[in-house]
Amino acid sequence: MPGPVPYGFTAAVAEHFAAHPAAGGEAAARVVRVDRNRIVAATADGLVHLPYPAHAVPATGDWIWLGRSRAAEPAAVGVLPRTSELSRKRAFDPSTEAQVLAANIDMVGVVVPVDRPLSHNRLERTLVAVWDSGATPLVIITKADLSDIADDVVGKVILQAAGVDVVTTSAEQGDGIDELLSRVQPGWTLALLGPSGAGKSTLINALVGHQVQSTGDVRAADGRGRHTTTSRELVPLPNGAVLMDTPGVRGFGLFDAEDGMEEMFSDLQALFEQCRFSDCAHDTEPGCAVRAALDDGSLEERRWASYRKLQRELGALERRHDAAARRAYQREWHQKVVVAGRSQRAAERYRHS
Repeated sequence: MPGPVPYGFTAAVAEHFAAHPAAGGEAAARVVRVDRNRIVAATADGLVHLPYPAHAVPATGDWIWLGRSRAAEPAAVGVLPRTSELSRKRAFDPSTEAQVLAANIDMVGVVVPVDRPLSHNRLERTLVAVWDSGATPLVIITKADLSDIADDVVGKVILQAAGVDVVTTSAEQGDGIDELLSRVQPGWTLALLGPSGAGKSTLINALVGHQVQSTGDVRAADGRGRHTTTSRELVPLPNGAVLMDTPGVRGFGLFDAEDGMEEMFSDLQALFEQCRFSDCAHDTEPGCAVRAALDDGSLEERRWASYRKLQRELGALERRHDAAARRAYQREWHQKVVVAGRSQRAAERYRHS
C-alpha cells in the first residue's frame, strides 16, 4: 500500500491505488505542476521533478505510480484513472480536442468579481462544465469591498447559479475566508476558475495564510488584469485540503457536457416534460410549456436564449466529432486495403517464383 502524500491523499485515494496497480509501481505521487518537458510531483518525501510518463499526457492533479526508470532514476510508471476531470474546448479553436484544466478535483470555485459587469452566459457555461466534470461547483464572489453594488451582483448570481452555493469574500479585508475554508473538507481538492484580474491570487494568499502567489494590478478601463498565474499548480491549505489555481481563461468552450446541461438547466428539463408533445421543438407547437413560461414571464428570454446557444454549440461539436470519426475510419480502412493488396501481390510473386 502506498504511503501518504500531503496533497490530498485520503483513504479513498489509497483504495484507488490498490484497485489500479502498475508494473514497477513503488509509491504514490501526485502531479503538482506540469511544465513543458517535465512534471513536478509530490511524494511522501517531498517534491520531485520527473519526465513525462510513457504513453500518457499528465494533468495537474493526476495521481501517479512512482517507480524507477531503466537508469534507476525516479520515474512515473503509471497514471491512475481520473475520478473527475474539468475540460474545456479551447476558445476559438475549431478542433474537437479537449483541454484538461484539472484532474481529480472535488470542488470548483467559479470566481466572480463584483468590479466588472456580470456575464450571465459565461457564468452559465462555466457551471455547466463544472457539473459535467464530476466536481461540485461553488460560486465565489470576490472584491466585495470595492463596489457599492455588491449586494445587487450577489443577488443576480444566486438567481443565475440555479441552486449552486454562493460565498461572498473580500480577501483584502479577510471577509468570507473562514466560511470558504469551511466548505472545503480536509483531503479535498478545490480548483479556482475565473478570468484574469478576478482576484484569484489574492484569494489564494488569504486562504493559505501567507503570500504564495504574486498579484497584479487591474486596468480601470476594462477591468482586465495581468495573468499573474501562468500555470496550474497545487497548493496545500492549512486544514489539509489542496488548492489549485488556474490561469485566467478568456473563453470557455463546452466539450461534451450533456450531463452538465441537465444539472444547470434542470428547470428547463422539467418544462420539457410538461409539453404536450414529446418531440416538441418549443417554437410554435400547441401545448408547449416552454412557450407558456416565456409568455407569463416565469422563464427569462435571456436564459432560454442562453440554453439554445449552448445546445447549438454542443451540437456543432458533436457533428465535428462524427466527421472526425468518419475520417479516421476511412483512413484505417484505406490502410487495411493497402496492406491487404501488398500482401496479396507478395503471395502471387512467391507462387510464381
